[in-house]
Order: sequence, then structure tokens, then C-alpha cells
Amino acid sequence: MSIDSLRDALPDYAWDQKRNLDAIAAERLLSEQQKWGALLACAYATENGALIQHMERAAGSALSDKARHAAKLAATLMAMNTVYYGALDLLRNHDYRGPRVDLSMTALQQTDVDKIDFELWAFAISAMSNCGACLNVHEAELHKRGVTIERVLAALRIAATVNAIDTASRIENAAGGASREQPQA
Repeated sequence: MSIDSLRDALPDYAWDQKRNLDAIAAERLLSEQQKWGALLACAYATENGALIQHMERAAGSALSDKARHAAKLAATLMAMNTVYYGALDLLRNHDYRGPRVDLSMTALQQTDVDKIDFELWAFAISAMSNCGACLNVHEAELHKRGVTIERVLAALRIAATVNAIDTASRIENAAGGASREQPQA
């Protein structure tokens, strides 16, 4: 199934996100696995069941079962890390940064997908969570591995678009689907 069903499910006022989905689907800076893995990992990070189902169907055969598993790993790991490291980053008292973390993070060593792919997905989720500490760690890892700024920005566009689609979905759910309107020109 294509991304068309997700785009068509968006309300009229989310016309920018419809365009953004089309642009992402046509994206060639990222491999198909990087692109669809980022889309799926970001959807998992939203906790939006309908969005997750749409994205799982849209990803179709672009992702192996191992890549889908790795996208789930990225989403769950970053759910933990963005809270922990995001909080440490916000705390004025830097004494909290010294002690051992004592949280398991073996998923960072997963081998189901290429390390660059996993880092792109973790970076995108970090952006959705507004965790500066995590963003900087994953960007540095991508930079170290030779990933271009353009490719990192492509992952960031995916995160921004998925986040906006999630917002439109939550608006529709809160309004009972009654908030559909025509886009402004």
C-alpha cells in the first residue's frame, strides 16, 4: 500500500502535510530502508494507533521484519533516553550528569539494520521529543560516519511531518472529525 491512503485520510486543513508526504515519498537522499524506517519509527513514537497502522501498511515491502523490529527498538529506546537525557540537559544543577546512568541501552548495539539507519531513526525521534542532548549525540554519530547534512535534514523533515500529521489526527479525534475545512489559498 502506498502513502496515498495516509495522505487521503488527512483533513483538508493539513494540505501542507499532504504535500510534505508526497515529497518524502519521492525523497532520494535516503535509502528506502532509511526513509521508511524513519517514518515508521517516528509513527511508533507518536503512540497514535491509526497513524502507526497507516505507516505500517505504507511501509509495505520497503522494510524487512528485522528493520521493522529495529524501528520499534529505536522508538522505545528513545522514549526512555529523551526523558532521561532531556531532563539532565534541562537541569541547572550539573551534578546529576556525573553519576552512572543505570539504564539498559543495549538496543544501541542492535545489528538488525545498518548503524547509520538506526542513528537516523533515533535522531528523528529525538527531534520529535525536542531532546537537545539526544539530538546532538545522534547527529555527532551520523557526522562521524560521514552522513551529509542534507541526509540528516531529510530525517528531520520526516520527523517534522510525522509530528504534524499526528497533531492533525489528534485535532480530528478531539473534534470528532467535525473540524474538516477547506485549505486557505
